[in-house]
Amino acid sequence: MTPRGRRIGVALGVAVAVWLLGPRVMRHVGFFRVRQVELVGVRYLAPDAVIGALHLGPHASVFDDRDPLADRLRNLPGIADARVVRRFPGVLKLIVREEEPVALVPGKAGGALTVVDGAGRPMPYDPSRGAPDLPVAASADSELVGVLALVQTVNPALYESITAARVERNTVLLQLGSRRLLVTRDVGPEVIRAVEQVAHDLTARAISYVELDARYAGQIVVRRASKAGT
Repeated sequence: MTPRGRRIGVALGVAVAVWLLGPRVMRHVGFFRVRQVELVGVRYLAPDAVIGALHLGPHASVFDDRDPLADRLRNLPGIADARVVRRFPGVLKLIVREEEPVALVPGKAGGALTVVDGAGRPMPYDPSRGAPDLPVAASADSELVGVLALVQTVNPALYESITAARVERNTVLLQLGSRRLLVTRDVGPEVIRAVEQVAHDLTARAISYVELDARYAGQIVVRRASKAGT
């Protein structure tokens, strides 16, 4: 090997050593201690709970392995995914994706509202943190909340207009402000899309209505203020 080749080999070896050993050495340097944690994507969870899930010690460094930190965040109820980004010299940036809440459900005897997911399971979200705009479901009945979750996925605009939901026998009643939408417990996405088309057509034609009844196969009944079906 020529002298120049040896020099290049040595330089590459040093570069690899620094790359492999650098983080191990630098994590013991006080300049790189974690002094700040930034949160991105946190809407419903309490920030202290998210930061606490990291279990950062007093000597935590930005050079510490980030994979265990991300795993701890993903194990926190309410977080669907997370990643940790370093910002030198002493900042960790937590980028999380929270699971979407679907409804608020009153507690027993009219107690405090609880945030639930699409299966009616309680979520560890504080209703005061952005959740008041969620529809209020009469109960955590999985079919009732499941209908809300379906509308949320298929027609977000319609979902955002829902203020309350309840079940009456085999009918799910969705309150849309001063209007109502009636669907079956097993309503499918095609019905929700049809409702969207009918509502859009009625608005375009400036036709007022108080209720859309989508419980019947192949048709949607429009009820106006006179309660006469058209």
